[in-house]
Amino acid sequence: MIESLLLTTARVSTFDNDRLLTRASGFFFARDNRLFFVTSRHVVTDKPSKHFPNRIEIELHTDAENLTCATVLSVYLYHDGKSLWRQGKDSGGEIDVAVIEIDRSDLPESVVIQCFTPAHLQSSFQEIEVGSLLLVVGFPLGFHDTLHHLPVVRQAVIASSFGLRFQGQGYFLTDARTHRGSSGAPVVLRCTEGDQTLPWKLLGVHSARIDMGGRDIEVDESLGLNCAWYADILLTLTM
Repeated sequence: MIESLLLTTARVSTFDNDRLLTRASGFFFARDNRLFFVTSRHVVTDKPSKHFPNRIEIELHTDAENLTCATVLSVYLYHDGKSLWRQGKDSGGEIDVAVIEIDRSDLPESVVIQCFTPAHLQSSFQEIEVGSLLLVVGFPLGFHDTLHHLPVVRQAVIASSFGLRFQGQGYFLTDARTHRGSSGAPVVLRCTEGDQTLPWKLLGVHSARIDMGGRDIEVDESLGLNCAWYADILLTLTM
């Protein structure tokens, strides 16, 4: 049996027409009868790096008994000049999370995915303590099980007060080894109550590493800290 958590997350590639630009991570979120793919906003557009893809490809499993069978779903990011993804903003500025709705009829009939739902979101911040053990599920530097098309997980801990917006921004900190390619990965906490098919709480969306600008790279190690945007933004973005 494959852990259901590994089937929530898919490798996403960004393209400018047929030219490959980057690879990243993303995951599926279902609300009512609608299906969404979630990733970092900077995966679909990023002005500072002049990253402007016009489509993405999402890797999908097509056989529950043979995970070596996979295909890609091509999703265009614009229609008539308007972006098809949704991104959020709050009092602290833009939130580095993007969602794009997926038409279920575009999926292969035999598609094999697991979806987070609103029931997987953490409703009470007081229940989560600093230092709690988390997992980050994704494709660091594109590394993954290339035969079975599965992501890998990295261990993390909550490194700032959960529920308190770090420096006024809509994210909390994690302490974990992360790399490029993990952007858009779900940040989850094991939960023994509720959905036993997918027994995890979706706490955040991994975005980027945080470092000190004045760090002496020859003397000081990287902080090893990352920002994870609170996953409850998905309730707004999937309305």
